[in-house]
Amino acid sequence: MKNKDIMFFLWTILLIAADQLTKWLAYVFLRGKGAVPVVRGVLELLYLENNGAAFGILKHRQILLALLAVLISAAAFWFYHRMPASGKFLWLRICCVMLCAGALGNMIDRLVHRFVIDFIYVSLIDFPVFNLADIFVCVSCALFLILLVFVYKEEDLQGLKTKKTRE
Repeated sequence: MKNKDIMFFLWTILLIAADQLTKWLAYVFLRGKGAVPVVRGVLELLYLENNGAAFGILKHRQILLALLAVLISAAAFWFYHRMPASGKFLWLRICCVMLCAGALGNMIDRLVHRFVIDFIYVSLIDFPVFNLADIFVCVSCALFLILLVFVYKEEDLQGLKTKKTRE
């Protein structure tokens, strides 16, 4: 196993730990209580048990969603592993780590609780309640698209198709 692969696992574990810690804190301190304003009229902490995926889709399909998380995480690691270790691909590697951590963070909730703990509510725009893992997934996907459209050229990504990665 290469150093960059070890870094993938270490960073993924760190982000999952942060996600799980914040969900545990929400469970202990917010469960059964109303919204706690952080910035009145803008941001609140509000405990919610989500039985589905984004926006409540696929409700009560926890095993299916957990399997999907495993597949997404495996794909993220495969993509990460194939990338050269050069600094040019740092942001793509960060995207892979965040995507994997977000998928696995919510998967842990689904397997342990049979629901995902959400607790961040942007009341200003009445956005659905979410958690740290959701932020990891959304930010990584948005950043990934921006990088692929505006930063990397097709020839930059050609090495990902071959069997050997360049170091």
